[in-house]
Amino acid sequence: MYKIILMIDFAESYSKELLRGIAKYSKEHGPWVFCRMPLFQRETIGMQGILEWAMEWGADGIIGQFYNDPTVIAFKEAGIPIIAQDFKERFTEIPNITGAHREAGIMGAEYFLKKGFKQFAFYGFKKIVWSRERAEGFENRVNKAGYKVHYFENDNSDSDNIWYYRPSALSQWLKSLPKPIALMACDDNQGQHITEACRHSGIAIPQEVAVLGVDNDEMICEFSDPPLSSIAQDAEFGGYQTAKLLEEMIKNKNTPTRDIVVKPTQVITRQSSDIYATNDHHIATVLKYIHQNLEKTIQVNDVVKQVPLSRRTLEKRFQSITGYPIYKYISNLRMEKVSNRLLETDMNVFEIALELGLNDTKNLSRQFKQMKGVPPSAYRKQFTGH
Repeated sequence: MYKIILMIDFAESYSKELLRGIAKYSKEHGPWVFCRMPLFQRETIGMQGILEWAMEWGADGIIGQFYNDPTVIAFKEAGIPIIAQDFKERFTEIPNITGAHREAGIMGAEYFLKKGFKQFAFYGFKKIVWSRERAEGFENRVNKAGYKVHYFENDNSDSDNIWYYRPSALSQWLKSLPKPIALMACDDNQGQHITEACRHSGIAIPQEVAVLGVDNDEMICEFSDPPLSSIAQDAEFGGYQTAKLLEEMIKNKNTPTRDIVVKPTQVITRQSSDIYATNDHHIATVLKYIHQNLEKTIQVNDVVKQVPLSRRTLEKRFQSITGYPIYKYISNLRMEKVSNRLLETDMNVFEIALELGLNDTKNLSRQFKQMKGVPPSAYRKQFTGH
């Protein structure tokens, strides 16, 4: 029965998901004994005090937030396996719980590009690795599409600071941006900064500024006005893999150092980005029709009937704005719905197909594999472990 010290912020949604995964692995392979050590202990007794306590208790391993304190190497030297859940920069001497941050940035950019945006912005911290890499992924994908990104760097990473409620450099920046614009924030906290600053500056969301965060912290997203769209991450599976790695390290002190990489899974759309950036009234009409009727067996002919344009004219204008033919856009959207249901529910492919008004599950599986690169069952296992 392993004794594990947890120095993690139990109030954060992301950390809670990690802990859920750790607890799941413990139940399947343990049980383990956990010591929840408050983060303030690091300040009151210091790393040396924590190490002495760990040695006295007989701790087998530690998972925690260490704020890039280099003295954390003392745990490794004392023979106690340790995994860091840090946020400023990654450790090189010990494993990190980190993320595929550039992938999240790319996902955010592609989400906005599909909505027809041609103007983009990013709000975050250049001095923090997860924000910097999300910005890089976002900018690289936007640049590839032929557009540029406007930046605003927040120098204050203290989430308790409420400067964004008052007129500030941020509000001036938001007012100066070309509209409509797609803005990705480095996380949900910063996303709420944007929605609050926009509200106090009289900037309409999502009509003028569409906002997207990262982490899908439901409490923050729902408190935002309007509710904040966000990129969900598979933190629970990351926690499960963290516990698995820690057990390997406990059993074999020579286990090679490797990081646990938490993957982004999908965009959860809420009111802050629920819009299509196009001045073409007819294209806006058909986009709205497609999204509202996706669970019906709509065909291209059904879409054409919604506007007074020939099929050829509509197809040409639709592809110039969205980058896809109408049939491909509908197919891609359906596959995104399928991927969402695979990760959010225990429904099988047949049940998901029925929910979307589809009868041919074989064709659905084939289309899904073409888009995602793996069959539905493998996709679910990849992100959830099931």
